[in-house]
Amino acid sequence: MSNETLNPIQNDESHVISIIIPTWNEAKSIGLLLQYLTENIAEKELIEILVVDCESEDQTREEVNKFMRFYDHCSTQLLISEKGRAKQMNYGAQHASGSVLYFLHADSYPPNHFDTLIRNEIKQNNKAGCFIMRFDSNHWWLKLAGWLTRFKSKACRGGDQSLFITKTLFNELGGYDKKYTVFEDQDFISKLYNKKEFTIIKNWLTTSARRYRSNGIWKLQYHFWAIYIKKFLGASADELYRYYLKNIRN
Repeated sequence: MSNETLNPIQNDESHVISIIIPTWNEAKSIGLLLQYLTENIAEKELIEILVVDCESEDQTREEVNKFMRFYDHCSTQLLISEKGRAKQMNYGAQHASGSVLYFLHADSYPPNHFDTLIRNEIKQNNKAGCFIMRFDSNHWWLKLAGWLTRFKSKACRGGDQSLFITKTLFNELGGYDKKYTVFEDQDFISKLYNKKEFTIIKNWLTTSARRYRSNGIWKLQYHFWAIYIKKFLGASADELYRYYLKNIRN
């Protein structure tokens, strides 16, 4: 494993939020997200960003390095991990300086001053949670799907909504299950629900509907439901991944 670093964080780790972004072929989106984050953070000196790439075949790493050369608003690192989002996020957590971890997909944009919103929850002893989410689409079903994320039902959760969690609780739960190549977010969130450690911040995060556009809205939604039901019925991580590879385009 190797990493490239700019401006290592120097602050008291108890005040730092570590943003962990797993990437795979995200050259078109990662630069925009990194710039957005630096423009919407309230306390830049108390943030570090860890981009954890695996086997990108495009210019993802080059885009991250370009960002680090021209933006020094907050500490940024490019880490190289084994393939698999669970492994990537665990690797990022291992290298995080902060006491709060914030897992964010490369096509999801949290609300302005999201770091303040997260810290406010931590101060209230809410150790893990997410934002409500909306898609960058006006399709009625996707608008409804986003609206439903305001409810606390576990069925309304997903990795696109992002996840904040104290490092202590993350380590207590053993991190993401590295067996999962897909569904790792829901598997981990289930553990949080079982411990009754989950809160929903009622501020909007916006995520891309690109997979719905490339797969077709109803087709993709059907396959997501199928994966959810298969997991509920006891399907293994490998079975879920084979189904995903067969039916869903990245």
